[in-house]
Amino acid sequence: MENGSALVASVTFVAVILAIMTEKLHLTVAALLGALVLVFVHVMTLTEAMDYIGNSYSTLALFFGVMVLVRAFEPTRVFEYVATQMVVMAQGQGKRLMLGIVAITTPICAVLPNATTVMLLAPLIPPIAEEIGVDFVPLLILMVFVANSAGLMTLVGDPATFIVGDAIHISFIEYLGRLSLGGILAIAVIIALLPILFADLWRWRLTDLTQLPHPKIHRPDILALGGGVMVIVLLLFVLGESFPVPVAPPAVALMGAALALLIAHQSRLDTVNNILKDVDWSTLIFFMCTFVLIGGLEKTGVISHLSELMAIVIGDNILLADVVIVFVIGLLSSVVPNIPLVVAMLPLLKQYLVSAGLLGPEFLNPDFVGEFPPEVLPLFYAMMFGATLGGNGTLVGASSNIVAAGIAEQSGKRISFGKFLKYGMPTMALQLVVSASYVLLRF
Repeated sequence: MENGSALVASVTFVAVILAIMTEKLHLTVAALLGALVLVFVHVMTLTEAMDYIGNSYSTLALFFGVMVLVRAFEPTRVFEYVATQMVVMAQGQGKRLMLGIVAITTPICAVLPNATTVMLLAPLIPPIAEEIGVDFVPLLILMVFVANSAGLMTLVGDPATFIVGDAIHISFIEYLGRLSLGGILAIAVIIALLPILFADLWRWRLTDLTQLPHPKIHRPDILALGGGVMVIVLLLFVLGESFPVPVAPPAVALMGAALALLIAHQSRLDTVNNILKDVDWSTLIFFMCTFVLIGGLEKTGVISHLSELMAIVIGDNILLADVVIVFVIGLLSSVVPNIPLVVAMLPLLKQYLVSAGLLGPEFLNPDFVGEFPPEVLPLFYAMMFGATLGGNGTLVGASSNIVAAGIAEQSGKRISFGKFLKYGMPTMALQLVVSASYVLLRF
């Protein structure tokens, strides 16, 4: 594309990020205006913009389905009940409560997409905080950090990790042997930072547990049905794509949502209109507009030019490349969602390796199924760590961050860009240092 379009796409993207960072505009309004600017100045047509949204239908369908599923059974008061039990199990101690959030979130995010896990677990956090009289925003941010980091523990824990792993033909078992320790180290960094970043919550203690409310489950029979639907949905999330006739997670989420609406309506637990009215449409619209903004950068060649510049800086020094990729991809991923980022960067990384004589031209063929030389694999591992952990840096760095922000707003508080940055930048920086060290020492 001509330089003018690339400049407009870049300036628009930066302006949207700055508007969100400075909180001059609501993040959804900023993203919507930015996407429409690209259409009105003819960087892309409205049809092309809708195509970029349509290409990301799976993400939107997954989020919508899980949102409806969670909201449909909210009137049973299950979230308030579970929240109270978590406080009791933590014996009213802030440090035990935070460690409990880490312990619950980590294994689930190892097998489910992090944003999905946040949608399922985050509604528990505001009731917990309300019962013990603390701010729920830091607890939500902690859950997001764990969700993003735990995705590195398995090949299927994060979409970006899976995309890179599939490109280099690494198996589930091979991933566990080579890279899972890196995910464990990322979680260890969070645990080590808890007494520092979350000092007030770490020291907090509720001395009289009898003050806690004791909510009871409303309509336990309906909750049992909902629990059955949820179990089936979770099982299909993990196993559905391995069936003889594969069932994709977005289709599973939509079917779960349809069954939840059916149960809620037929049992008179709630109305369909009420449930759909409470869906976090703001978050869904933000994602749609983000796909358009990233599409503008892709269409005008901005992302490819940045990648070419990185290749010039790296040269053929693999050792330097490992470190540069972890930090550059990490920083980019803190402001650009990691899925479109790795999709754009993967072919460019392969092209760089071919140009440097480290791979043959046959590796550029999307249908190539051979093994990659061991000496180049750490570059792809570095991309996995950077893309996944970079999402902990800012509020817009990962889909799970935006989901948590939406849940916070629905619960009466906003997660400001600055507040997230206060926790996110130290966490991301230390995690990237540890990850770069792991890649260099391990490989």
